Formats: sequence, structure tokens, C-alpha cells
Amino acid sequence: MILLDNVTKYYPGESEPVLDSVTLHIQPKEFVFLVGESGAGKSTLIKMLTREEKPTSGKIMVGGIDYDYLKKRHIPHLRRRIGVVFQDLKLLPNRTVFENVAFALEIVGVSNAEIRRTVPKVLDLVGLADKGDKFPGDLSGGQRQRVAIARSMARQPKILIADEPTGNLDPKISAGIMRLLEEINNFGTTILVTTHDAEIVNQMRRRVVTIQDGKIIGDQKSNGHYYLDAERANIAKRPLANSPRSAAEEIRNATNSPRSNAHAAAQRQAEAKVVAQKTAKTAAPRKRIIQ
Repeated sequence: MILLDNVTKYYPGESEPVLDSVTLHIQPKEFVFLVGESGAGKSTLIKMLTREEKPTSGKIMVGGIDYDYLKKRHIPHLRRRIGVVFQDLKLLPNRTVFENVAFALEIVGVSNAEIRRTVPKVLDLVGLADKGDKFPGDLSGGQRQRVAIARSMARQPKILIADEPTGNLDPKISAGIMRLLEEINNFGTTILVTTHDAEIVNQMRRRVVTIQDGKIIGDQKSNGHYYLDAERANIAKRPLANSPRSAAEEIRNATNSPRSNAHAAAQRQAEAKVVAQKTAKTAAPRKRIIQ
């Protein structure tokens, strides 16, 4: 469904790449979190997928479309396959909820009759069936986020990219947004979510791809956790135990924390003492036999 093969991106005038030899494969119907600090390369990766940016080198394929052969006139068709929920939502303040969702269909030439059939269904999907005549300014933050999701789903894309969909929302509303994305995923849509919300990531335990300084440093295929540290993210490629204590213990031991270093040193001293005692016991009889 989504394939990036050794993708590198330099912006003009920059000596360091914003994406550095990135290889990533996302299967159809997967739900994937992309995590990383600001400036890590997440936004550039998304722009690559929507063809807002081109790679300096490497190959990108989405839904069977090889971007090496993608003509400019084909880009609108590509973007119909990819729904994007932007971090700033980009809702039209002077249009109603119904009109905001309808706009996504109008710009691709869908008939008015089809729009009248489709928009109510999409609003019902996101739990806003009774908000069609409201304006964005009349809605809560969570409701506006749902309008943005409805607009991105109106064209029934195979892939939905959500950029920080729970930003500035309280935990309860954030959980509701993630349940909605899960429901959309259950319908067969591939979901890619960028987020800084560690609590949401750790609760959902889906695949987690970690990017740092333009490189993918961790790819937890399932039961993923939010780790931005390179060594932790690589350790976390292995499935972690359900117990938070055992998971933390595994990472602490593997990352040579002071506690684990002290334990290892004590263990080495104990082993050396045992070896010395055994050597002393075996050496004495040999000396008497030689005499």
C-alpha cells in the first residue's frame, strides 16, 4: 500500500538531509503511528506521500502508483486516494459543516445529487449527523476535528493520514477521536497517524514507527510504545511484556542504566571470588604430591 525505498530528501541550501535513506513499508489496512520530535522529518515524509515534495533520491509507491512515473496531471487523482486531516484542520469558517464536507467532493467534480447522498452518510459516520447546519465556530474542538475527518473521508480514500489529530484536545475527547479512527480502519482504510501523544500511542498498542534526525530508528510491528530515544526504540522492536514493570526492566537492563551497571559489576566481583576460592583449593593438593 505504502512503500518508501531508501528515500533521501535535501532542501535547497541545506547540507544535511531532512530524510536520510528512509525505508518503510505499510501494508493495506494497517494502523500505524509515526512518532518523532519536531524537525525529525515527519511532515516531510507526509508531503512525499501526497506529492507536495519530491525525494532527492529513492523510490516511493502508493497504492500501486510508482511516483517515478507520476505526471503532474495525475496528482489530483492520487490525492483522491489519500485523505489528509491537517493539524490546523483548514476548515472554511464561513461554510456550514455540511458545506465543508461537500467542498471536498465539489472540487473533484462530484454531482450535486451524489453530494446530497454522500455527505449525510459521512457525517453520521463521525457522529455529527445533527450538526450539518452549524458553522465551525459553533463547534467544540473535538467536533471540529471530526468535521475534518469527515471531509477527508468523503471521497472514500484508501489511505487516511492524520497529522496530530489529538493536539490541544483533552484526554477524553482524544480517546474518542482515536476510537473513530479505529472504526474507519476497521472498514478497511489504511491509517497513518503522526502524534506527540505518548499516552494515546501506549494505550492503543499499534505499530509504532519512530523517526529521528531524518532516519527511522525504530519500527515496532505490534504492541508499540512511544520511545524517542534511539536505543530504546530499537530495543522496542521486540514485543514487550504486558507488565509495565517487566517492559521497563528490559529496557533499563539493555540500555546500561546505572542500576544495571552496578548490578553487573557486583556480579562480576562475586564470580571472580568464587573462581579464586576454587583455584586455591585445587592448588594445595597438587603441591603436596610434587613434594
